[in-house]
Amino acid sequence: MANMQQIDEERLEVDSKYRFDFLAEFIGFTSEDAAAIQAFAPHLGPKIPDLVNQTYKQLLRYDATARHFVPRQHGYKGGVSGCLEKIDFDDPQIKFRMDHLNRYFVQLIGRSYDEKMVLYLDMVGKIHTTKAGSKEIEIPLIQMSALMGLISDLLNDLILDSPLDKQVMKKTVKAFSKLLWIQTDFITRHYLNHEEAVAAS
Repeated sequence: MANMQQIDEERLEVDSKYRFDFLAEFIGFTSEDAAAIQAFAPHLGPKIPDLVNQTYKQLLRYDATARHFVPRQHGYKGGVSGCLEKIDFDDPQIKFRMDHLNRYFVQLIGRSYDEKMVLYLDMVGKIHTTKAGSKEIEIPLIQMSALMGLISDLLNDLILDSPLDKQVMKKTVKAFSKLLWIQTDFITRHYLNHEEAVAAS
């Protein structure tokens, strides 16, 4: 095709902003989508604590996901229970992690989608691997995929239960969907790079 765009595929793997711009253009995540997400802040903001609670209720239902909260978390300085059976909502380390997820949702609705935000989305992906988080904690990719699927579903419920008119609701659902697909890619890329590094060693 005469108007076919040229993409530097090697740069996609090393330049986070270039990668984000490609994904955003390909998926159709525009400034209007970012505005729709930010406009939903008055509806999402008060619901964030409940959203976080629902997310962690699900994470603590399974030993495969709950076990990651036993070792000391990256940046956490308090005491740890050291026992999977004792992990619950009263655990100070769980509260520490819940506060991080709370701040994540605040970032999504409160920041401009500029280069700093791209770096933040990329770090969210990297911090869940041993390359940036705790060396003792390596979360399997399937669990991160499950988490993003859960967050997407919970957000959809909030949007669909909101008082927005039909057209605004549709735009908001689509905007968050596009954003979470981009976030999922910024998670997956660090796992793929890790596997390639292991295979090469």
